[in-house]
Amino acid sequence: MSFFGFGQSVEVDILLNDADSRKRAEHKTEDGKKDKYFLFYDGETVSGKVSLALKNPNKRLEHQGIKVEFIGQIELYYDRGNHHEFVSLVKDLARPGEITQSQAFDFEFTHVEKPYESYTGQNVKLRYFLRATISRRLNDVVKEMDIVVHTLSTYPELNSSIKMEVGIEDCLHIEFEYNKSKYHLKDVIVGKIYFLLVRIKIKHMEIDIIKRETTGTGPNVYHENDTIAKYEIMDGAPVRGESIPIRLFLAGYELTPTMRDINKKFSVRYYLNLVLIDEEERRYFKQQEVVLWRKGDIVRKSMSHQAAIASQRFEGTTSLGEARTPGQLSDGNSRQ
Repeated sequence: MSFFGFGQSVEVDILLNDADSRKRAEHKTEDGKKDKYFLFYDGETVSGKVSLALKNPNKRLEHQGIKVEFIGQIELYYDRGNHHEFVSLVKDLARPGEITQSQAFDFEFTHVEKPYESYTGQNVKLRYFLRATISRRLNDVVKEMDIVVHTLSTYPELNSSIKMEVGIEDCLHIEFEYNKSKYHLKDVIVGKIYFLLVRIKIKHMEIDIIKRETTGTGPNVYHENDTIAKYEIMDGAPVRGESIPIRLFLAGYELTPTMRDINKKFSVRYYLNLVLIDEEERRYFKQQEVVLWRKGDIVRKSMSHQAAIASQRFEGTTSLGEARTPGQLSDGNSRQ
């Protein structure tokens, strides 16, 4: 809350009608800490009261009008002066006049469109908030209350596995396979890696989950890569014909759904990065994009059952398919 000048004579608060029953969700703030906020979904009504409490009951408060707003906005950290609003709704609560006693004003924003998920990243922040304003001649009295929005998905019906053979000519050929290309945030990545040819001395192998945040357009594009997880697959030298299983649980990591071209301002994409390190500390890697999505609680039971069946079916397969044309690990001896 920000009070300026005469604004100190009144205290403003925003109270939601369903505050006692509404679920809260943890969300990272700009300074990296986590706070809990009321959780909303697209299409839900946002309603409540704006409460005004006069600190001095014997003093009247003159104002030029009272309003409450529901705002969804994107802020790019390198352009902090500009807030890009994609949702802006206003309700006038009182016409210009005087407040002689403490009182509350009801408000309701019906079936509010909330198209994007709340997000706090390296270079960008997408937030939703309610803002109550008492307009005054000198300085306004303003109170803001942030909420968190989660976007739910029911797809995908089509979710093909990822199969790829990569390598360095006459040195290393490996085939990796992941059971799906789209995973929900509590999912398990199940896969296997098969060594077809090994002529370099590999000493370590891991899979990293990399989050790539892209902000801006044209010449002002910024990319931020953040390694969310490192999963050790192997410590030691593999041999030809060896098959190594992968089972990576996503629930323990800080992940968001994949976001593509959000309001033409930013994107968040996720990649599985297969990393091999040889005895001379050279690093070979291959990235593969995967799509992450948030699953609704209502369908959790049935979808978990389907995921378990799919996982069992995948783990039970023995054939890795026909050999494909070998690629190179990121243009041959690519190193990080």
